[in-house]
Amino acid sequence: DVAVSVAYYITDELEKRLDGVQVKRISDRKDLVKDTLHQVLIEILTTKETINLIQLIEEKRKLKEPFTILFVGINGTGKTTSIAKVAKFLMKKGYSVVLAGSDTYRPGSIEQLEQHSKKLGVRMIKHDYGADPAAVAYDTISHAQSRGINVVLIDTAGRIQTDRNLMSELAKIKRVVSPDLTILVIDALIGNDAVLQAEEFHSSVTVDGSILTKVDADVKGGASLSVAHITGKPIIFIGVGQNYEDLEAFEPERFTNMILK
Repeated sequence: DVAVSVAYYITDELEKRLDGVQVKRISDRKDLVKDTLHQVLIEILTTKETINLIQLIEEKRKLKEPFTILFVGINGTGKTTSIAKVAKFLMKKGYSVVLAGSDTYRPGSIEQLEQHSKKLGVRMIKHDYGADPAAVAYDTISHAQSRGINVVLIDTAGRIQTDRNLMSELAKIKRVVSPDLTILVIDALIGNDAVLQAEEFHSSVTVDGSILTKVDADVKGGASLSVAHITGKPIIFIGVGQNYEDLEAFEPERFTNMILK
């Protein structure tokens, strides 16, 4: 399920690294190819940039400022659920969290996030449907600043990456609130479309990292290669179920082994 352009990159790398290498036995040749492929995949997934979320939050806390995360992605990726999972993860680490209902477009979106906020026992800031999503995000950050809340998690409307108007709106939200992190939420099942989504969102709002959802489904995890290769940004978490605790740190070695299994 890896994107075609990324598959070509991998095969090109294999050809360059294996060209002229001498092996004595057929079994040695097979092991050499597998080991080289393992190395190429690890290099793709181990991006030059890394994100230590807890360290970043602590740095902002020393400044007595909330750490702000903007979540972006298309419809149906599990973005809102991922926000709730990240909230739970941070709460277990001892941080206070507030949610921003900046998806003022999709019917039911505000209620969906509000339901998560009630289950988690955290505050959610919301406006009416049709309101300016940037204003909602701004008000949420102001709320966090006035009450000493550590982290602001901003939900946004899912949007098709080719819709220029909606992508411009997303860029406006980022411009107004200047989030500390912008996280792209990607469905692990989408295959080739991962490249298109990663390219367009990264071009419009500059993605800092990503969350890969639905990894618990029957999937090889090729979308992780596509996203990491195109953006050059780290995959921070993977979603492995529907419960709030079903969020795991991304491990390149584990994912590579899963792909080659």
